[in-house]
Amino acid sequence: MADGELVLGFDPSTAVEHLRTSDATLARVMDTVGPFRMERAEKPSIFHALAEAIVYQQLTGKAAATILARLCALFPGSRGGLTADQILGASDEELRGVGLSRSKLLSLRDLAQRTASGEIPTRSEIDRMEDEALIERLTEVRGIGRWTAEMLLIFHLGRPDVLPVNDYGIRKGFALAYDRELPSPKELAAYGARWKPYRTVASWYLWRVVEQGTARQAMPLGPAEEKP
Repeated sequence: MADGELVLGFDPSTAVEHLRTSDATLARVMDTVGPFRMERAEKPSIFHALAEAIVYQQLTGKAAATILARLCALFPGSRGGLTADQILGASDEELRGVGLSRSKLLSLRDLAQRTASGEIPTRSEIDRMEDEALIERLTEVRGIGRWTAEMLLIFHLGRPDVLPVNDYGIRKGFALAYDRELPSPKELAAYGARWKPYRTVASWYLWRVVEQGTARQAMPLGPAEEKP
């Protein structure tokens, strides 16, 4: 098993080769961006990962990190990350005191209650679940939308075939790389079918296109390529 497979849950070299042979334009994007270097963000638990995602919503990274640190500091005896019991045992005043909005407090409470009741699957259960089934389960939680669940699948679980079609960065990256108008989520999903079963890797490269300001002019459209 390759080192990358141990870290991500799939073999990056196999994924890259598959994408190169299935999409010539994406292959040129890969040449421009460089090697695939996505890192899996290990978290102490699924609960902690989801709680962190809730805290970070609609905030700058610095502000969210400060609030998360204050939240964790409420429970100094815990070294394994936030737990449902901790959130359920804390008062509203304590949780609001670290900087949480009322909406995020309610979201954390809902997540904690669902975790305690067994509605949120354990890690061993998650490993046996298909992506869509897991997304459906997680989005039942207040404050957890599809995008948040997809980010968990990509960056925490290392799932290989996730394409967040509602993500503006991915849609913008596609428009730049393929010299097209901003695609609708439906259009992106249709085109991205050719990237299966490694749409996570394609997503990562489209994010990098936006990051690096890669211009489509450097990657001329081949005669065999067609619009979806």
